[in-house]
Amino acid sequence: MTASFRPHRRRTALAAAAATAVAFGLLPTVVAPPAGAAGAAEGFRVQLVTVDTPNRAAKALLSGLGLDMTEHAGHDYVEVVLHRAADAEALRAAGLTWNVRIPDLAQRESEINTANRAYAAATQESPLPSGRDTYRDLADYNDDLGRLAAIRPDLVKKFALNHKSLEGKTVYGVEIGHNVRAAEDGRPVFLMMGVHHAREWPSGEHAIEFAYDLVKNYGSDDRITNLLKKARVVVVPVVNVDGFEKSVNDGQLIDLRSVDDGGTASILATPGNAYKRKNCRIVDGQAPVAGECALVSSPGGFGAGVDPNRNYGGLWGGPGAAAEPVQATYRGAGPFSEPETQNIRELVSTRQVTALITNHTFSNLVLRPNGVAPDTIGPDGQPIGDPPDEAALKDLGDRMAAQNGYTSQHSWQLYDTTGSTEDWSYNATGGFGYTFEIGPDEFHPPFPKVIDEYLGAGEFAGKGNREAYLIALEHAVDARTHSVIAGKAPAGATLRLKKTFATPTWSGAIKDTLDTTMVVGAGGKYSWHVNPSTRPVVKAKQIKVISSEPLKRETFTGTTLPAMPTDKEFTVDRAADVFEVKLDWPTPDDLDLRVFRKNADGTLTEAGSSAGSVGVKERVFLENPEQGTYVLRVENWASVAPSWTMTAALFDATERTEGGLIENWTLSCEKNGKVLQQLPVIVDRNQQVKADLGLCAQKWTTG
Repeated sequence: MTASFRPHRRRTALAAAAATAVAFGLLPTVVAPPAGAAGAAEGFRVQLVTVDTPNRAAKALLSGLGLDMTEHAGHDYVEVVLHRAADAEALRAAGLTWNVRIPDLAQRESEINTANRAYAAATQESPLPSGRDTYRDLADYNDDLGRLAAIRPDLVKKFALNHKSLEGKTVYGVEIGHNVRAAEDGRPVFLMMGVHHAREWPSGEHAIEFAYDLVKNYGSDDRITNLLKKARVVVVPVVNVDGFEKSVNDGQLIDLRSVDDGGTASILATPGNAYKRKNCRIVDGQAPVAGECALVSSPGGFGAGVDPNRNYGGLWGGPGAAAEPVQATYRGAGPFSEPETQNIRELVSTRQVTALITNHTFSNLVLRPNGVAPDTIGPDGQPIGDPPDEAALKDLGDRMAAQNGYTSQHSWQLYDTTGSTEDWSYNATGGFGYTFEIGPDEFHPPFPKVIDEYLGAGEFAGKGNREAYLIALEHAVDARTHSVIAGKAPAGATLRLKKTFATPTWSGAIKDTLDTTMVVGAGGKYSWHVNPSTRPVVKAKQIKVISSEPLKRETFTGTTLPAMPTDKEFTVDRAADVFEVKLDWPTPDDLDLRVFRKNADGTLTEAGSSAGSVGVKERVFLENPEQGTYVLRVENWASVAPSWTMTAALFDATERTEGGLIENWTLSCEKNGKVLQQLPVIVDRNQQVKADLGLCAQKWTTG
């Protein structure tokens, strides 16, 4: 078995691609310049910079500039790729400040390639399950998926997704499980994905390494063997095949060493498409012509394409998804307008996916739904609220993050997103969904870093994302985390669960259908692991109702000069359900409010903040506050110093349930496509129900 998993090196494809590109004039034929001298024709070096965004107004301002924003952001910063001098000028003209973190991405890419070559030359077999020692290109992924199926055809099935890419490429995945080629038998499905965003190479590596891990250890590792007897695992390592091909091919061709130092004479002297984010949609509604995606005029390809992770139907078109094609988070012409999202939609809609992970880079985060803050007013005029499964979502996120050292948090705590994978999948199906942001500081770091993130390093050695993924798979098979429909039916009968409903977008709704099947085994008994019949998006919301009279209230007044914050102290000296701080001022200026808890050693820990747009009054709302001293900080980002009034108060609160629907599955019992019986089934999470299919049995011999 071990010999079958030895790494195979595929070095010729990129060299052939480089020669072809040079021959057809797609890449420059140049002698590599001295280190650090590369840049665009205008002399600007493509950079990764950290832009200061101390409040929501600054983030909104940055978002409107049409620059290449990364997914690495915090309370007071967003990292941005500057492709040209005009990008830096746009920041400057907007009054935004920034620090340069990687001054020349072409040079950095060349350094990474040099390090990767050295590691591969010195490594016969890496500690990864596949033994791989360098990044894969698209052909490598397709080869490896086929190789897995060839190694264990009883365990692995390679399949093509329904929609080819805009450039006509087939997107492949594998299904892994005991007796995988048998008919669907009611086991739950765990879905693992990578490379929604083209430049995020480690996301695909981790997805396919997990597939190798399962296949290699089935039969020898009791934990993995038992999991694959209870579940089917679907892995799609590269969702965005067009964009990834451009990114990895350009990135691996960069070599800025001089020829005397072993560099090549035919190179890509700038990052090219190495940092491309989106897919290959150039004009909405039209497929690109041959070569158009690679040669489109926008620097690095960031201005062309649709962001697949803003194109899903759930809350499509809301905050954090741009309406303008030039922007990095362009949402597309409509929900599910792109083949990449259509593929995943159909994959999830035709299987009972009880858990999924979509991998991205970078930020060392485990993100859970929802994509917008709970107090955001949604398209129905009501607060979005927390997911009904928030406690369980957080628990699983925390347990996974404990294995890799990442931060477990809501997606909206990074920044607002709508139209993302879990925005749709969780709210449409109830299956738990998470985004992993892999690695601390680069889109595609040196390959040994990818190994460390997967297997764990330092205090997380032997854990890492591998262990986090296994915990997610254990969740997917645990009947307490989903639902079960059980009973008796004729052997060989096809059972079908189906429902059609309206999925809300930010401006309307789209029609969604979930349609899954299983085949009853020889014994006539079945047990079908499914998601709950009622979708999270329509379940009842728990709303806190604050008492009208406060338990304690203090009012502060003052004037805060620009860039000179004012601090006030407030003591929470009794048990309370809510601690609310409001900041008001009479003029349309920009004040922000931050609340800190004062520790025993005098240091401060941030407990909450509010940073709205200019003129928007600020409010911090903390539930079940710890007793102790709090520092209330007023920050002024305006050019004048208005007088303000701040009120801090403690309240009791009660909870009430608002709204909520109960939905049912429609269960059909079929023979050769003919429906013999149909009945509604209502089943909740952590519940098993029996479905009476006696009528189907009666009709079976005559149907």
